[in-house]
Amino acid sequence: MRVMSVVGARPQFIKLAPVDRALRASGHEHIIVHTGQHYSPELSSALFADLAIPEADVNLNVGSGGHAEQTAGMLVGLEIVFGENPVDWILAYGDTNSTLAAALAAVKLGRPIAHLEAGLRSGNRRMPEEHNRVVTDHVADLLLAPTETGMRHLAEEGLADRSILVGDVMADVCLRVRAATDRQPPQMPAAWSDDDPPVLATLHRAENTDDPARLAMLIERLAAMPFPVMLVAHPRLVSKADAAGIELEHGALRVGASLTYSQMVYATARARGVVTDSGGLQKEAFLLRTPCITARTETEWPETLSDDWNIIDPDLTADPAAQFARERPERRDHPFGEGDAAERTVRALADGL
Repeated sequence: MRVMSVVGARPQFIKLAPVDRALRASGHEHIIVHTGQHYSPELSSALFADLAIPEADVNLNVGSGGHAEQTAGMLVGLEIVFGENPVDWILAYGDTNSTLAAALAAVKLGRPIAHLEAGLRSGNRRMPEEHNRVVTDHVADLLLAPTETGMRHLAEEGLADRSILVGDVMADVCLRVRAATDRQPPQMPAAWSDDDPPVLATLHRAENTDDPARLAMLIERLAAMPFPVMLVAHPRLVSKADAAGIELEHGALRVGASLTYSQMVYATARARGVVTDSGGLQKEAFLLRTPCITARTETEWPETLSDDWNIIDPDLTADPAAQFARERPERRDHPFGEGDAAERTVRALADGL
């Protein structure tokens, strides 16, 4: 079997790692196409190295830009790549512009397209990610869902006949990296302390960063927390804060650059708590049993809300000390699978030929 993965953003690189390993271990040929959506070293090449992902076979180097400009550039490049490289499956991951471009280019050329992480729904139609994931699901030939909730969403939209539950490949890599960092802790930045673990915070979504007044409010509420906060500053956040004249490092806030995935897992597992607007980090906090506050009005991962491991608090008005200190029952469920989602994904692709 010959599979081509199309990836372009940090969360997709994380999902790619276990899939690449499982494909190669099964003797299948795997071609990696990097659209260049995320191109800074800390979000791209450093992550490939950290997760032992082979260098991409093709890099479109699309770079940043508006949604239309970026997606159009990907479509042009991917049409050429798909035309020159016949494969059994094109595999798209998640919900980025790279995902949408891969799906549209594949379906226009009549190439078989599978969507990994199918069926997620936030219900927020203002999110570009929601448009991307819905459109991709409706044009894809094979829908690989991470959870029972995802399977239910697909069935409700009339897509049950091409959907299969495989589990969440991000759970595979998160748990594997957790075990590795337990054995050999990574070198952490100065903003981190094992003796007094801070809150781990990230903000990057447009609804939180594009409005200067809202961004300033969220930063002030993080800075006012009664314990240290390590803010992992995504390039988008830094750019928007600089443009608005917002000082990031003050009060409780200590700012650090983007972490490697190993560093992020280590920090998430040991943090006092997590504050984020990232879908992936909400889920990783849940998997690593760290309480989370999500600075959004919704989540595409409702499983994380179980026993208040995650709470939705868009304006950060909840008492963080209460959220982070609350006793919670031991979890016995595994809503994201048993750590074998990549192998199940490979079997689903092979069976779907």
